[in-house]
Amino acid sequence: MIGRLNHVAIAVANLAKATETYRDTLGAEVSKPQAEPEHGVTVVFVNLQNTKIELLEPLGDSSPIAKFLEKNPSGGIHHVCYEVDDIVAARDKMKAMGARVLGDGEPKIGAHGKPVLFLHPKDFCGTLTELEQA
Repeated sequence: MIGRLNHVAIAVANLAKATETYRDTLGAEVSKPQAEPEHGVTVVFVNLQNTKIELLEPLGDSSPIAKFLEKNPSGGIHHVCYEVDDIVAARDKMKAMGARVLGDGEPKIGAHGKPVLFLHPKDFCGTLTELEQA
């Protein structure tokens, strides 16, 4: 059911510094920062040959990334994102198999302008999992 790995998301306390690390130290192509108020983050994407790294910085005090960084001040891997052909069908199958969809269960528009939803980490080996419609 899942397709290719779309991205691995890393929470960071300082997006500008993290961008410099990936761009200047590692020589990667990094997008411009993009605020995503509905998700409480500002993001950049590090474009790799086979996938992307999403760097997430909190946008506001109620950001889920702010809470993550309280527990992990150095930052770290926040979630993985897989592509699916039909996000509603994927959601329905996941729910039928007992997986918990976070939030109200309805897909929201993500940073790529496509529908996304998140699955509870306890149902996926301790990993917060994002599904994005391809």
